Amino acid sequence: MKTPSSSKFVLVVLSLSLFIFLSLPSTCLGAKAKCHSEDKKALLEIKSALNNPYLLASWTPETDCCHWYLLKCNEITGRVIELFISGGEISGQIPEAVTKLPYLRILEFRKLSNLTGQIPFFLTKIPQLEELTLSWTNLSGPVPSFLGQIKSLTSLDLSFNNLSGTIPPSLGNLKNLTVLHLDRNKLTGKIPESLLAKFKGNAPDIYLNHNMLTGTVPRSFGDLNFSYRIDLSRNRLEADVSFLFGKNKTVQFVDLSRNLFQFDFSKVEFSDNLIYLDLNHNKIFGSLPVGLTEVKYLQFLNVSYNRLCGEIPTGGTGRLQDRFDSYSYFHNRCLCGDPLPACKKK
Repeated sequence: MKTPSSSKFVLVVLSLSLFIFLSLPSTCLGAKAKCHSEDKKALLEIKSALNNPYLLASWTPETDCCHWYLLKCNEITGRVIELFISGGEISGQIPEAVTKLPYLRILEFRKLSNLTGQIPFFLTKIPQLEELTLSWTNLSGPVPSFLGQIKSLTSLDLSFNNLSGTIPPSLGNLKNLTVLHLDRNKLTGKIPESLLAKFKGNAPDIYLNHNMLTGTVPRSFGDLNFSYRIDLSRNRLEADVSFLFGKNKTVQFVDLSRNLFQFDFSKVEFSDNLIYLDLNHNKIFGSLPVGLTEVKYLQFLNVSYNRLCGEIPTGGTGRLQDRFDSYSYFHNRCLCGDPLPACKKK
């Protein structure tokens, strides 16, 4: 038989348990906020502007838009924070209704060969946009200078399009960038001196390859550390870029191939972070630096089609002879030694 005191104790415990349970966030209870009605309306406008493609078949008025494909909602507020439309039969231009998603952080239109037109100014009206990807489309026209107004951007990917004209200096205002893709377009002119001038120490990974850029690489690039990659390949860039290298550099992937670069390679120093180095089809002269044999994590090397001379260095932890075949070295002025033919005795 229970005493009055024990009953009171049980009641207190149950009341406390119920209080704790009700105090838990809704996400802990398995409940998620429903899609905000204004966001749902905007998404249906986007679908209509893109001619109601099959890719967006799940976008129906009867269902919660947070359950639709190709987007993500904040689980607490129900606001759309990510939109990534990719790989479907979609035609038209970027819909202006994307500006009606005020909490959007990631916007991606990718692998859409029938997406046409120019990059629209209204993208600057998305207040919290952090990642913008417009890639593998038929977008044309210039890289707009107004993109420099989206100060919240951490990633800008405009690769694999039909963009032309020059790189706008205003992109140098995007001081929060961690990666910049302008590769595989038809860009011309010089790399702006101001492109990375406002960065201090660390710079975004930069992809400018497969364009028609000319002139010299800004000297300010040499004052920065690229965390992973710099790719300037397949342009018409020229002069000395040896300042991109150094013992203390953090960059791991460097591709400067198929340009008109010209500098003395024998004076270049390398960091242990380097794992990929492609310098083929340039006008680089001098000899292979002995320090290259000490880059122990180097996995790819190509210095072919340059003006190098002398014997390929031996020894070291890098072991240039064992790790790379003749295709890494051939078509130089007078480079010799294993794996190329032996050097001629004087």
